[in-house]
Amino acid sequence: MVIIWILVGIVVLGALFLWATYNGLVRLNERVNEAWSDITVQLKYRADLIPNVVESVKGYAKHERDAFESVTKARTSVMSAKSVKETAAAENALESGLGRLMAIAESYPELKANTNFMDLQQKLQDTEDKIQAARRFYNNGAKDLNTKIKTFPTNVFARKLGFAVRDYFEVKDRAAIENAPEVKF
Repeated sequence: MVIIWILVGIVVLGALFLWATYNGLVRLNERVNEAWSDITVQLKYRADLIPNVVESVKGYAKHERDAFESVTKARTSVMSAKSVKETAAAENALESGLGRLMAIAESYPELKANTNFMDLQQKLQDTEDKIQAARRFYNNGAKDLNTKIKTFPTNVFARKLGFAVRDYFEVKDRAAIENAPEVKF
């Protein structure tokens, strides 16, 4: 009879461990999903701002068509990206295009003095800061989830329960991402 109680105890402990492991993985997975959602919200907001910035600059710099087209194309790529890696690659192109657009704006003092443009620039800067914070939050959540998935004994069950390692939101040029495009007025 004692052996039966020991076996029942082992089964119950195993079930409790599996239950706690699964719930912990679900919590971490949802935190990463929430963080990714925060990133996409900020990317959408920035994407909505970009046409206004482009139009403001266009009025002053009509001959810079290729810069406007590259920003517009990069914006579309960010909005259509499906994975973290695709989004990071599209972000690299957009950061480069925005930097170029802001450099063009520097050449036009009357544009820099325009209050609408200054307001758009401030909103863009604020959004860049929020995107950077959301990236950090996402990457931290991905790190926690990935660590739990890869460590023993959770690694024995995690993949069988449907949990996979998440990609980090990495970019090629970390310095460009850590500092939003700078425009001096």
